[in-house]
Amino acid sequence: MKFKIDENLPVEIAELLRSAHHDAMTVMDQGLRGADDRHIIDVCLQEGRVLVTLDMDFADVHAYPPQQLPGLMVLRVRWQDKCHLIAVFRRVIPLIEQEPVERRLWIIEETRVRIRD
Repeated sequence: MKFKIDENLPVEIAELLRSAHHDAMTVMDQGLRGADDRHIIDVCLQEGRVLVTLDMDFADVHAYPPQQLPGLMVLRVRWQDKCHLIAVFRRVIPLIEQEPVERRLWIIEETRVRIRD
């Protein structure tokens, strides 16, 4: 599966995905730092990449309908320090193998993952 990691997340998220045999690139890898949300989504659409982000704007299903996108994973956590983000996302990796990500919105919290079609 192909993922794009937003600039608001640690690059280690991409490394976790790569170690699980996924294709993961960061926004920074492609020189898209500071690009607006719509441009990031357009690039994800062109590349067929699921966007992984902290930006809650992407959880708005009216603005970003999951069924029209490769997929969205939005982390909604209490603490945004690097170690905590990595720990939370590490717990999601096995779920990626069990549940479809494509054309869905995943809201990833500390203790649960909500998935919306």
